[in-house]
Amino acid sequence: MRLRTSFRHARTALLVAGLCVLAACGRDDVRPTPPVTVQPATPAPAAPPVRIGLALGGGAAKGFAHIGVIKMLEANGFKADVVAGTSAGSVVGALYASGMDPFQMQERAVALDESSIRDVRLFSGGLVQGVALQNYVNQVVGNRTLERMRIPFAAVATRLETGDRIVFVRGNTGQAVRASSSVPGVFEPVQIGERHYVDGGVVSPVPVDAARQLGADFVIAVDISSKASGTMPGSMLGIVNQSIAIMGQNLGRQELARADVVIRPQVNDIGPASFEQRNAAILQGERAALAAMAQIRAKLAELERARAAARMPATPLEPEPVDIDCGDSWVRRLNPFAKERAC
Repeated sequence: MRLRTSFRHARTALLVAGLCVLAACGRDDVRPTPPVTVQPATPAPAAPPVRIGLALGGGAAKGFAHIGVIKMLEANGFKADVVAGTSAGSVVGALYASGMDPFQMQERAVALDESSIRDVRLFSGGLVQGVALQNYVNQVVGNRTLERMRIPFAAVATRLETGDRIVFVRGNTGQAVRASSSVPGVFEPVQIGERHYVDGGVVSPVPVDAARQLGADFVIAVDISSKASGTMPGSMLGIVNQSIAIMGQNLGRQELARADVVIRPQVNDIGPASFEQRNAAILQGERAALAAMAQIRAKLAELERARAAARMPATPLEPEPVDIDCGDSWVRRLNPFAKERAC
């Protein structure tokens, strides 16, 4: 009986000792494994909306096509955040930036009397002075200055003394549009202070860079510029128009490459002074804009994805717990990256 009791006590002692080993009793070098903490991912700040810029090119009476383009852009949910215009594009751009919707612009275009914006001065060789155009624009935009436009707007002109590209963003809107539209050989150069300005199409036929300068992330350019036709123009105005087209072709090609989407209304058959074809030009603008809608949506989506990826914070790595053998049959489930602290 005493032997059996001693055996029972010995077995109990061994069991307790085993439990102490498993629990790491009396070991100073084993510390409890700190709990694994994973910081929650910081939500990415919302990316600011893409700022859409319109770059409206020059082309005299072909400029009515810009109205058709803007109509279809707005009808499909694309509202410009900034607008830049050269020559005829500056006229349409100023009206749009002042707050007029494209249907109001079309009503103005249909009712426009060409004589109301053409003031010929005989003693200057029959050139158009341009004051009538300046007054017309100021009257239509409610005498808003450039910096008070509802949509940020820039009119691009050329400084005659140096050939520099000038971007007007403040001051007299009508005067800036007049300077931007002063086709050499047709309009008198515009004097502002001691400087003289002519048509912006000489240096920037489609003002993509000006739209970028206004803060556009995504530029839709509308190219209505004339291309060299391969034939001899039949009038002095035609000669001037084709000469400017030739000068601006290479410059325009380089700047258009910096646009995200280029819309080209089919208006080459419309002459620079063919105001009677304004409805046809508007229609061609609508057709060209509709044809470009899929490309606009795809490229906008691509830009938005790239911006979202660039702003997304790194996701913290959550370690996966594993079984670790500390070398003395003591096994514990813990953070693998903290092994040296536990064993």
